[in-house]
Amino acid sequence: MGSSPGTKERILDAAERLFGERGFAGTSLRAVTEAAAVNVAAVNYHFRSKEGLLRAVVGRAMAAVNEDRERRLDELRSRGAKPSAEDLVRAFIEPAVSLEERHGERAGSVARFVSQVMFEPEPEIRQLFAAEVGPAEGRFLDALIEALPQLPAGEVAFRYRAMVGLLALHQIGTLSDLQPFDRPPKDRAADEAQRLINLIIGAVTAPAS
Repeated sequence: MGSSPGTKERILDAAERLFGERGFAGTSLRAVTEAAAVNVAAVNYHFRSKEGLLRAVVGRAMAAVNEDRERRLDELRSRGAKPSAEDLVRAFIEPAVSLEERHGERAGSVARFVSQVMFEPEPEIRQLFAAEVGPAEGRFLDALIEALPQLPAGEVAFRYRAMVGLLALHQIGTLSDLQPFDRPPKDRAADEAQRLINLIIGAVTAPAS
């Protein structure tokens, strides 16, 4: 099937925006194709199914972040000593706090999409998202468990999930005093990111509850 240059990106852009606004279940393929100005055959050609399209949108949104996370984790491990929980939190959070640097004008759309998928009521959708980002995030969870031997593994896993949730809230602007999805000035955004990191470090390393 022939496909003009940019068709795949138009479909991804439209799906990212609509999934972020309406959720996965609330977005039909027809709505995506109309927004992207393509036909359903183009979606099937590139992504095979609606679930395949969701995987591709997740992969595009998270690829650069997870590559940076994995690189930082490898660098920490290459030093010989076991990475500290503080270093691990920074290596996990810092690549994701500035969506503008990763996605430019799409930053708001990416933030909406990621938060929508992470907080989807249907567990199958959350699991699909987790499967796409799992390898990198799984390595960080294992490293945190190793860095916090004084805590039960289940406690570390709970704190890890809380870290991911707080990061998502930060990305969509909920933790700032501005309206959701508005972006604070760059200098204040950096301050807010640092406060988030300090808060999470404190929570992750706190004594067993």
